[in-house]
Amino acid sequence: MDISSTTALVTGANRGLGRALAAELISRGATVYAGARNPDAVDLPGAKAVRLDVTDPASITAATEATGDVNLLINNAGSGTGADLLGGELDAIRLEIDTHYLGTLATTRAFVPVIEANGGGSILNILSVLSWITVPDIGAYSAAKSAQWSLTNALRIQLAERKIRVAGLHVGYIDTDLARAVTSPKHDPADVARTAIDGIADDAYEIVVDDLSRNVQAGLAGGVAALYPTLP
Repeated sequence: MDISSTTALVTGANRGLGRALAAELISRGATVYAGARNPDAVDLPGAKAVRLDVTDPASITAATEATGDVNLLINNAGSGTGADLLGGELDAIRLEIDTHYLGTLATTRAFVPVIEANGGGSILNILSVLSWITVPDIGAYSAAKSAQWSLTNALRIQLAERKIRVAGLHVGYIDTDLARAVTSPKHDPADVARTAIDGIADDAYEIVVDDLSRNVQAGLAGGVAALYPTLP
């Protein structure tokens, strides 16, 4: 995909990885709509702020009407409630599903006709290494990301004949507000954004950023014993 001639919408673009993705696209000559629940929070020079809450159907519809020239959609908006599946509040678990899975699905369904009308293009879903392995303490997030990965695979197949490529990005911890409590090494959002946009430019279906994600991906073939060796 020629990034310099692309018109992109990045969801959750007011901070963190979303802002870095928007900045990377702008640096390569793309036109960028920066989606955010509060568009006034978008402070990126060159970005066109758009009000967008991926959990609100009316907001999604309004965003499609305001961005009719989009041919690249990046589903980046996320949540991090820290809920585990046994003890977490059900409302928190629902928020993870509503944001990562249903929000990605609803936004994609709304923008597919737009991208198709513009001659085709690409969709990038920001996933996680936790799409492939679960950390029980944040089981709700892991479950939502696993569902989003499955969604990505289904849409990839369904949309290929409509000239829309669907890619997924898998990565470990990123140095953003979402991972502020994490003490493990974290990636610079700008580096992850650069790798992500390189992958879109190369028409990749799967973008695996780091060794952690590659090792977990390889471990999938080993089954439960390989992924969760502490189980009795």
